[in-house]
Amino acid sequence: MIFRHPSRLDPATGKQGRRVRRGLGTSVDEEADALVDQLNQILQNEGLWESQARSKAIALYDQRIVDVFYDGLEATRTDFRGLREEFLPLPTLADGYPHVLLLGTTGAGKTTAVRQLLGTDPGTERFPSTSTAKTTVADTEIIPTEDGPYQAAVTFASRDEVIDHLTDNVSSAALAIFQGKSNSEALRRLLDHVNQRFRFSYTLGRPTLTSDDDDMPDDEDETDEDATALEADELAAIDSDATAAMLITAVAELRRLVAEQKQGALADLQPQAGDDERVIEELLEEVLDSSLRQLEEFHTIVDNMLHEIELRFALLTEGELRRTRQGWPLTWTLSTEDRGAFLKSVTWLSSNYAPLFGRLLTPLVNGIRVGGPFTSSWADAPQRMVLIDLEGLGHTPKSASTLSTDLAKRLDEVDAILLVDNATAPMQAAPAAALKSIAVSGNTSKLSFLFTHFDRMRADNLPSFADREEHVRASAENMLSSIGEELGTTAERGIRRRLERRCYFVGGMHKPLRPVSNSARRTISQLEALTRQLAEGEESVPLGPAKPVFDRMDLALAVTKAASTYRARWRGLLGLESNSKEHWTRIKALSRRLGEWGWDEYDTLKPVAELRNELQVQIMWLLERPVRWEGEPPTGEQRDAIVEEISSAITSKIYALTEKRIKTDVQSAWLDAYCQQGKGSTFIRAEIIDSDVLERGAPIPTATPSRDGNGLLHAMSALVDQVIEEQDLFRWNGHRS
Repeated sequence: MIFRHPSRLDPATGKQGRRVRRGLGTSVDEEADALVDQLNQILQNEGLWESQARSKAIALYDQRIVDVFYDGLEATRTDFRGLREEFLPLPTLADGYPHVLLLGTTGAGKTTAVRQLLGTDPGTERFPSTSTAKTTVADTEIIPTEDGPYQAAVTFASRDEVIDHLTDNVSSAALAIFQGKSNSEALRRLLDHVNQRFRFSYTLGRPTLTSDDDDMPDDEDETDEDATALEADELAAIDSDATAAMLITAVAELRRLVAEQKQGALADLQPQAGDDERVIEELLEEVLDSSLRQLEEFHTIVDNMLHEIELRFALLTEGELRRTRQGWPLTWTLSTEDRGAFLKSVTWLSSNYAPLFGRLLTPLVNGIRVGGPFTSSWADAPQRMVLIDLEGLGHTPKSASTLSTDLAKRLDEVDAILLVDNATAPMQAAPAAALKSIAVSGNTSKLSFLFTHFDRMRADNLPSFADREEHVRASAENMLSSIGEELGTTAERGIRRRLERRCYFVGGMHKPLRPVSNSARRTISQLEALTRQLAEGEESVPLGPAKPVFDRMDLALAVTKAASTYRARWRGLLGLESNSKEHWTRIKALSRRLGEWGWDEYDTLKPVAELRNELQVQIMWLLERPVRWEGEPPTGEQRDAIVEEISSAITSKIYALTEKRIKTDVQSAWLDAYCQQGKGSTFIRAEIIDSDVLERGAPIPTATPSRDGNGLLHAMSALVDQVIEEQDLFRWNGHRS
């Protein structure tokens, strides 16, 4: 059943009339006809088009039709962590299970460290999956237990989210064709989303194009093809040849559609002599994209890909697959005493194993939680801690400069943070950016370091383990100096202290560890010390009676600096200043996610998180310079602990403030920006975001009294006053309790 929904936004036109495709849940023609007739009655009755009319519709029509029509009418975000919690609750610190968050760049060895802590065999069990490419794209939570069954609770991305990403991929493939790219490049874009979060090649495979097959990427882990033994009849459930033919046909169809629509797009645009060629090219791309998305043939490609994806869920023969009322998979759960069967089932949902490409459901998973008697080969008992492994940090300053809101909140929630880094090239852009976020959020005291690939540090000037350790610590000096310059000496001292006290070095982690060599024995010793420290935690520093006193004027200066830096960066990204302009497709995708989906970021574009980060950085500088101290002067560690406590208290409230000002209160402006179409829409969209989102949400304070113009300053002032009232950690100059 396919219809245009009269009350849902159509991504192609920015107007009402979203294309909806749903199964009817019956194989009886007469019943199907009756259901379609009921839907047509709803479509003809405008009084039933709003979400409030659902109860009325339930009394008149089949529940299946009501569910199809009203699904998605209200922007809601499913609590996926809550769904996993229903089946497999996470034990807490009170139960003797500290929550440990692992951070690190892609390829640093973070997931390999998890394997060692679990004791899973890298050759025969391959869980969790590792490779040199981006591996962890879903939240992974693991609970080693002393006994009991092996359990898993998995949650999936929503149908609409998958459809929208497939639509983006089809559009990107069409754009590649328009730009004169090869069929292989078009096919790559058709399968793998630009941010690598949705790599549908895992699920649909990578057909070989005989003309230019060498262009296809081959960056996954392809070792030991017999490592994951799967039954032939299970693999035969999917017709890979039919899927490959569908994808190759899709590229050919897109090439035909682009050729047909290109002339119409040129006629609509009517470029004039002297027009900027780059701007004309961008406008032409947008007009072409809009026209393609309105074609039924375009959406048929999306439908065919979605259908093939849905077929792959039949591979989940074990456990319980729970679906939404519209039939889309919501959760999958399993409980069994059989370790082999458990890991075999989980493979379909977590692996990036190249021989299984075309069948894996990994890209559709947004969270996986497992528990069971996993024990390290070098330990006598399971490590009593919850291991939380999230998506790897970016490699570049651009991708790593600001942590997402979800990840930043996790820093506050967990009991310990383990930064995993490569000892052969330590403290590059991403780890440094993560450390700054940890410092400004008041979480430095949770931090430990694990440097991997220690066995690969081979040089004549590094003959001993001690020499290598000293080399890694020395490599961190530039990073520490940078943090000191950007955030102040308090942040630098805190991280330096953790490097001195909570730093571990390991090598040979890609294989089972056995104490047969000095290197292996040393790695085992380091892991034992690390896990013991993580389990025991660290005694907090007594804060004492001292309280810092700050000048309220410094808060105004801090907010002004944060807003100015933030606005300048975003005006550049929007193309209103400098040369750092983002491509129009990314700005449009961002505006849609905030305006329609209620998200707060797209890939590296994080307007909510970036304002939060700028405010945190400037608050850190404010805390660095108190006017004086009241009470008994604090020791150095007490002073740093007090600053961290204040920073943590303020950060916990900044999340809500920035989300309200940059997302919730201006959601209609984001949607308005997204809905812009046609010639000049790129510039108009940028202007709307700048004036109706950023100017309203993050105005730069001025000397002229203005509630709106100084709204951010007033909000931050009220927030800080609330922290003083609730926790009595510091004072404003001239005010005494």
